[in-house]
Amino acid sequence: MLAIIGGHGLTELANLEITHRQVMRTPYGEPSGAFLFGTLNQQEVIFMARHGYGHTIPPHLVNYRANLWALREQGVSKVVSISTVGGIRTDLTPGTLVVPDQIIDYTHGRDATFYDTRDAIYTNANFTLPYCPQLRAHILRSASIAQQPCLDGGVYAATQGPRLDSIAEINRYERDGADMVGMTGMPETTLAMELDLNYAIIAVVVNYAAGRGDNKQGINMERVNATANAAMEQVRGILECVVGRNGD
Repeated sequence: MLAIIGGHGLTELANLEITHRQVMRTPYGEPSGAFLFGTLNQQEVIFMARHGYGHTIPPHLVNYRANLWALREQGVSKVVSISTVGGIRTDLTPGTLVVPDQIIDYTHGRDATFYDTRDAIYTNANFTLPYCPQLRAHILRSASIAQQPCLDGGVYAATQGPRLDSIAEINRYERDGADMVGMTGMPETTLAMELDLNYAIIAVVVNYAAGRGDNKQGINMERVNATANAAMEQVRGILECVVGRNGD
């Protein structure tokens, strides 16, 4: 089964035919909200809002472990995560969709692993390729069929939030090789790998990063929200095709 994790701008799926909602419990606490079970393009899917349905949970307080654990317990094997980002690379302009292939973790203090005790044998997740290559390719094919432009590849800088970054920090991320910056990519990506979930991100560029483009004096959140809302229509079209193609 496929699960969709919605981020900023995607707290619901208008094209999801909901069959029921279910509150989950896990050994790691409660997920961000009730799971929505339903059909999309005649296929069963689960949807959840990462920040809660009222968008009240900031990035550093999301219970990433509970979210992913509960999804796996429901039989999910594939997860498509929607994440809004700021564009560092010059071609990542507001409104652009991109499927990243690498990530750099700048977060701290988050529960970043399921191996947090000394009474169980642990394994080292092979993080060479953070995202499932097959699912990434499937998303990109689906975007092409849906006639929604979507760029292939990029390095996601995952930062702590909830504040935005300074120009100096963005300059540092760029020197490190990052192409975009967001707040929810970690530890979600590595936790999915620990659970053997096929996981990939559709990153939605909603603004230029600090010091880039028209954001040399600051970021206009009204413009960010408007861009996010408009771009999510494109994302919904891609997701319909992702689900309908059923991983071929």
